[in-house]
Amino acid sequence: MDELRTRFEALTTAHLADACIRAGLPVRCAPAPTRAVVPGSRLLGPAVPARHVGSVDVFLEAFEHATPGGVLVVDNGGRLDEACVGDLVVLEARAAGLAGVVIWGLHRDTADIRAIGLPVFSLGSLPTGPLSLGPRVDGGLREAIVGTWRIGTEDLVLGDDDGVLFVPLARAQELFTLAEGIRDTERRQAERIRAGEPLRAQVRFVEFLAAREADPALTFRAHLRAVGGAIEE
Repeated sequence: MDELRTRFEALTTAHLADACIRAGLPVRCAPAPTRAVVPGSRLLGPAVPARHVGSVDVFLEAFEHATPGGVLVVDNGGRLDEACVGDLVVLEARAAGLAGVVIWGLHRDTADIRAIGLPVFSLGSLPTGPLSLGPRVDGGLREAIVGTWRIGTEDLVLGDDDGVLFVPLARAQELFTLAEGIRDTERRQAERIRAGEPLRAQVRFVEFLAAREADPALTFRAHLRAVGGAIEE
C-alpha cells in the first residue's frame, strides 16, 4: 500500500478513472458533489465500510477491526437533513491510524475537522447531528452504498480535488500502470501544444475525419488508440 501511495502522489483520480475505462472496468465515482473539507486533500486506502443508522457506535466498531491506512466509507444514504460525522469521529479515525473519511452524507464541526488535518470528503456540512436512531443494518460493516455503488473491503478508495473514486484492490497494480502511461502521454501532448504543435495535428485529426467518412462506425477513441493519443481515456 505504501508503494501505491507514493505512486498516487504523481497521479490523479482522473488518470485512474481513465485507466478503468482502458481496463474495461466500471468507473465507480462518489456522487459529483462529494468534495474534500479542505481543498487539496488527497487520500488513498482500502475501504472500511460503515452504514450509519443514527449512532456513533458503528464507527467505533469499524475502527476496532480496521487495518491502519484504511479509509472509513460512511453510508448515510446521501441524506442532506443531518450530519453523521463530526470532529470526535474524525479524531478517533486518526487515532485508529486511518488515512481518511469519505461520507455519502454530511459532516459537521468543519473548523475542528480542518484543524485535525485528516482528509475528509463529504456532500457538505450542516449543524445538526443525527435526527433519529434506526435498527442496526446486517452487514453494515462489510459494505457501504455510495451513490449507486456498493463498496466493500475489497475496494481501494482514492480522493483528490476531482472527487472520490473506488477501484478493485485486486486490480490496483494494473490500473496504476495504465494510469501512469495515460499521464505520461498527456504530459507529452501538453508539452507539444505549448511548443506550438496543436493537438489536432498530434492526433492526426484530419486523418480521423477522412477515415470516418469511409467508415462511419469508426470512433475517435479507436483512432486515438491507433495513433497513441490519450485525451479520452
